[in-house]
Amino acid sequence: MERTFDEELKQLKGKILDLGTLVEEQIRQAMQALVQRDSEGARRTIEADHRVNGLEVAVDEECVRLIALRQPAAGDLRFLTMAMKIVTDLERMGDLAVDVCERAIELNEEPQLKPYIDLPRMAAHAQRMVKEALDAFVNRDAELARKVCRDDDFIDDLNEQVFRELLSFMLEDPHTITRAIRLSFISKYLERIADHATNVAEMVVYLVEGKIIRHMAV
Repeated sequence: MERTFDEELKQLKGKILDLGTLVEEQIRQAMQALVQRDSEGARRTIEADHRVNGLEVAVDEECVRLIALRQPAAGDLRFLTMAMKIVTDLERMGDLAVDVCERAIELNEEPQLKPYIDLPRMAAHAQRMVKEALDAFVNRDAELARKVCRDDDFIDDLNEQVFRELLSFMLEDPHTITRAIRLSFISKYLERIADHATNVAEMVVYLVEGKIIRHMAV
């Protein structure tokens, strides 16, 4: 028996949530590899990135198929086009988690520059933003989506704080420059993950309310 369109949309939402769960796990594992100096764990996370890439392609193809065969009306068409954009953001988050792993492997070859306090805080906050943005998408919850957008300020502030601290290390001791730069890269990667989560949240508001809120106070 042919599946109904509603069933197909439900399965599509499930795949997007699966992709989001994979990305959240990538972020967690990447930070664990840094904090625990676990280079082998970082390599495993890098190698597993193909799962994220494959699922992104699968969702994209399913969206195109549904648009072509079902010719959805305005609301469902908006949902499918937003879904294609959202999985692109998720895939880029996965790439950034891989970047964190690569820097962690490099840092693990040298003595630890400083205790890792703010970076794990940033990672945990970014993970929560990803989860809440996807919850907002699936539940069509514009208010939760707006909360995600507001939460991005916390990540931005921490990123600036980390940069200032690392800059002081570099100014005081040139031998710390390479390690400090790599840590600043990780901070920037986490800040970019939060930006992608914000992109998802902004698309949710558009999906639910038809409002474009990019570059606007929420």
